[in-house]
Amino acid sequence: MATLILVPTPIGNLEDITLRAIRVLKECDFVLAEDTRESRKLLSLLGIEKSVYSYHQNNEHHMLAPIIQRIKSSETVCLVTDAGTPGISDPGFLLVRECVKEDIEVYCLPGPTAFVPALVNSGLPCEKFVFEGFLPHKKGRETRAKAISAETRTVILYESPHRIVKTLDLLVKFCGPNRKCSVSRELTKKFEETLRGSLAEMLEHFTKTEPRGEFVLVVGGEDKI
Repeated sequence: MATLILVPTPIGNLEDITLRAIRVLKECDFVLAEDTRESRKLLSLLGIEKSVYSYHQNNEHHMLAPIIQRIKSSETVCLVTDAGTPGISDPGFLLVRECVKEDIEVYCLPGPTAFVPALVNSGLPCEKFVFEGFLPHKKGRETRAKAISAETRTVILYESPHRIVKTLDLLVKFCGPNRKCSVSRELTKKFEETLRGSLAEMLEHFTKTEPRGEFVLVVGGEDKI
């Protein structure tokens, strides 16, 4: 059957791979991977031998047609990213949209994604939330920060160690220094850490302490201070 399966992969701890994910990776015809080197390492650790092809933000547009053609010839393809769930701040949306357009079956397995544990362990309200992903690097950055400042729901952002201080500084400017937040880094890994406090306190901490690892920033809503 012509099928696309989105397979979440561990964001750090390999024990987070599911039994179902292992099975479908074994059974599929080929794997699309954001970084073939990283994905081959994971497949090797799982004892899976499979053809792996590159699929990332720089080639996804011109890869769509040949991938769709192969799937329509009754092949099953698994899409994985370096870590986490495809489509969440990673390639995936364009391929899913095209498969839906072509009446190809699409399944997404449940599994690891960084923002869920960061949200739940933040101590901030999680019954309603907004996932922002990465803020724009330049154009539109302050516009998004202004919108976040007025948001009444909890807001989740991803950030790199190179930009976390700049992002915290921007949020202090627009949301105020006392807005509650938490910062999680290296989730599921050996040096996992979550810090909780105000935006000003987080800014002070990471100004003095070199940021390391990938970050998830959770910011309280305007009326939930």
